Amino acid sequence: MKLDDFLQGKSEWLKGEGPKSSIVMSTRVRVARNLNGRLFFNWADDKQREGTLEAMLSALKKSELLKGALCIRMEDTNMLDREFLVERHLMSKEHTLDVKYKGLVIGDKEIVSIILNEEDHMRLQVLQSGFNIMEAWRIVDDIDMELGRYLTFAYSSKFGYLTACPTNTGTGLRASVMLHLPALQITEQMENVYEAISKLGLTIRGFYGEGTEAFGNFFQISNQVALGHSEMDILDNLERVINKIIIREEDTRTYLAKHKKQEITDNIFRSYGTLKSARIITSRETIKLLSSVRLGVDMGLIKDLDTGTLNELLLLMQAAHLQKTSNMKLNAQERDIKRANLVREKLTGG
Repeated sequence: MKLDDFLQGKSEWLKGEGPKSSIVMSTRVRVARNLNGRLFFNWADDKQREGTLEAMLSALKKSELLKGALCIRMEDTNMLDREFLVERHLMSKEHTLDVKYKGLVIGDKEIVSIILNEEDHMRLQVLQSGFNIMEAWRIVDDIDMELGRYLTFAYSSKFGYLTACPTNTGTGLRASVMLHLPALQITEQMENVYEAISKLGLTIRGFYGEGTEAFGNFFQISNQVALGHSEMDILDNLERVINKIIIREEDTRTYLAKHKKQEITDNIFRSYGTLKSARIITSRETIKLLSSVRLGVDMGLIKDLDTGTLNELLLLMQAAHLQKTSNMKLNAQERDIKRANLVREKLTGG
């Protein structure tokens, strides 16, 4: 398997399937682990960093659950490759910088990815389509237990798993759900959602997670602290809150369909028309318009599209993907033209 092979396949989390997939785009569960007796990456010298990376790669190659996975040394990639991997939600933006002695392991269908030597030695994540918290956790837990047979993780009987950032110490668990909430945004209810979840130890981020702005009505909700809570406590709390948000979004969509149908329908089809006819378009505008069209599909107003196609467009229209598919470096205007062409082809079939 090569990095460019991902252009031909579709990530599992983009399928537009799974529980509550009309509102929940994807579910991610991640655990942070560090090797016992080895300095955290930011404190280690080059020789120690290299030794830690080699120890992890050796263990990962023994894994039955990760058989056939792609192992990447980040220093063998260029910046475009790294941005491509960030756009596919396989690693963080931080992992694109200072890449020496860093690695990435990607499993089949991009369900599993393991970030090596970022802030922590190992960050194991699973991405699932739809609202699948417990299934994602099951996969993470199985791989974590298997790797524990080959590696000894830094663990304290008092604090739990030791991590570079105190907010991850304890279980080392960060779970998040990517939601599409256009109805709550239209009716100006998101401020109330922000206030409510912050009191419950959760946080809202943007499409790319930590440090990113929420736009296009896509919101990533995750736990803030892992210390002092069991894995099941964290997952149950997140699942309970997400279920309440889903119900509110569903109820608000029903209200809009009943009381604001003409205004909503007009906005949806104006967005659809723009995407099918634009000759130049920015990524931000594309996401905004795709969000509106996605609402039209979910409400049954647009019949000739499916959620999976819209999810795929959200990925393919991004800067690194446009350049990888073009096999050349593109400036901003060239990307805007290429993006418009791509969207028109996908939505009109020509």
